[in-house]
Amino acid sequence: MARLLERYNAEIATQLQEALGIANRLAVPRLTKVVVSMGTGSPAQDKTRLPAAAEDLAKITGQKPQIRRARTAVSNFKLRKDMDVGCRVTLRGKRMYEFVDRLVNAAIPRMRDFRGLNPRSFDGRGNYSMGVPDQTIFSEIDMTKITHSQGMNITFVTTAKNDTQARALLVALGVPLRKTEEQEQAS
Repeated sequence: MARLLERYNAEIATQLQEALGIANRLAVPRLTKVVVSMGTGSPAQDKTRLPAAAEDLAKITGQKPQIRRARTAVSNFKLRKDMDVGCRVTLRGKRMYEFVDRLVNAAIPRMRDFRGLNPRSFDGRGNYSMGVPDQTIFSEIDMTKITHSQGMNITFVTTAKNDTQARALLVALGVPLRKTEEQEQAS
């Protein structure tokens, strides 16, 4: 079992239940899935970028990525419908908790000039999205084999009813969110 999943079941769920005043243990917010995606842009400029991004994403997540295609044509970007433009991975279960554990404890501390994640990136329904500017913060990536510096988007999908519950869940899981102005004034 993943280390973070064991900690969630043993400690975090009961702490959240008490802190949020939830009577039923099954109503406590939890992670449903984590979606990691990389957009590589138009393949007209560089055809090697997408395979390299897919290979890096597979190393980072431990799962083969799904290649995503353009839905519409955009002439200004030299993009035609059904061109390969990115890749994504949806993580669930043990693999999801292992990824979140590695992200929080190993990868995020390696980010340059890091002062905390944006606390306003919640969507209003209890989901959180963040951007990573460079894939080299993950230790699985070999720095000598990198051809392109590639960023990625990471979305945490939760069962939380609102942003307050989702924020409490992510902070309990160890996600380093920056304090908002209201929180700084209160403390």
